[in-house]
Amino acid sequence: MFLGVWKFCSLAWDSLVYLFPDNLDSQLGAWHIPGGRYSIFSHWSTHGVTPVGCHSHNDYWREVPLRSAVSAGCIGVEADIWLSDNDLLVGHTRFTLHHDHTLRSLYIDPLLDILDKHNTPSSRLQPRRGDGADLAGVFANDPSQTLVLLIDFKTDPEILWPHVVEQLDSLRRAGYLTHFNGTTVVQRPITVVATGYAPFHLIVANSTYRDIFLDAPLDMLKTREPSPYEKLGLEEEAAAAAGGGGRGAEYSVEDYDVTNSYYASVDFRKAIGPLFHNRFSQAQLELLRAQVRAAHARGLKVRYWGTPSWPRGLRNHVWHILVREGVDLINVDDLREATMQDWRKHRSWFS
Repeated sequence: MFLGVWKFCSLAWDSLVYLFPDNLDSQLGAWHIPGGRYSIFSHWSTHGVTPVGCHSHNDYWREVPLRSAVSAGCIGVEADIWLSDNDLLVGHTRFTLHHDHTLRSLYIDPLLDILDKHNTPSSRLQPRRGDGADLAGVFANDPSQTLVLLIDFKTDPEILWPHVVEQLDSLRRAGYLTHFNGTTVVQRPITVVATGYAPFHLIVANSTYRDIFLDAPLDMLKTREPSPYEKLGLEEEAAAAAGGGGRGAEYSVEDYDVTNSYYASVDFRKAIGPLFHNRFSQAQLELLRAQVRAAHARGLKVRYWGTPSWPRGLRNHVWHILVREGVDLINVDDLREATMQDWRKHRSWFS
C-alpha cells in the first residue's frame, strides 16, 4: 500500500511538472539569498550570475530597474529618455513620466556605485586601477563583459544630446565608458548606445574621442566584400574611390562601423515579416542570415526587437532560431525565461 501511494504521488507530481513547468519553476526553482548576497565575504551582487546575450527591453518598467536585469544575467538594458526641467526623465510615453524616475537615479548613479565597489581593492592581491585596462565590470563570473546602456532618444536629439553627454560625465571620468580614441575602440565596463532619434552627426562630430555609439539600422546594411584599398588598410583612398565618405558629406549606410556604432537593430516584423505556420520560411532564414552577416562584417552586434511574445512556444522557437543564426542579443521582456536558455524544453498548454 505504501509503495502504491508513493507511486501515485510521484505520477501526480510528474504530471504537474509536465503541464505547468513555468509556474512551478517560478515558485520552486527560484530560491535565492536575501539581498542577492551569496557570501559575507563577497561584495559582488552578481556573484553566481552568468552573463547571457539578452537585452532587457523597457528595463525601467521592472520592479527594480537595472538590478533585476543584471541579476538575471542580461548584458543590455534600455532607457527611454525625455527632457523636463533640465533633467532627463525615463519613461515609455509622456504620460508615464515621474520626476523621481531619472536617467541619473535609475541607471547612472547605480552603475557608478556598483563599479566603484567592484574596483576598490580589498586585498593586496587584487589589481590596482591603472590605465583602465584592468577595470572590472558588473558580472563576477566575467568581469570583462561590458554592459550596454541603450538610451532611446524620444524627442528632439539636438536638445537631449548635451544633457546626455553631461550626465555621463561621472562614468566617463571614472574610466568606465567604452570609447573610440581616434584609432581604436577601447572596451570598458559600460557601453553607451543611442537609439530612437539619436543624432548620428553629433556622435561622429568628434573624430578623436567618442563614448556614445549608435544603434545602426540593421535592415539597411548590405553585405559587401572589402575593396582592394580597404584590404590594404587605405580607408581614405577607399572613401575617395567610392565617391564620398569625406567630412561634410551626407552619411550613408556605409558609414556605420565599430568606430561610431555598436548595435545594429531593427523591428523583427518589419525586417523579417510574419511567421506563417509559426515557422521561418527558407526565404526568411536567408534574409535573417544576410542581415547578420552584414552587421558582423562591420563588427556590430545584432539585435531584433518586436519579436513574438506569445504563444510561448512560438516565442521560444524564434529565440532559438535567432541565437542559432548568430544574433548577439535577444530583446526580452521575460527575464527569467530568457536567461534559462533551455526554452525548447519548457512547454505548457499555451505553447
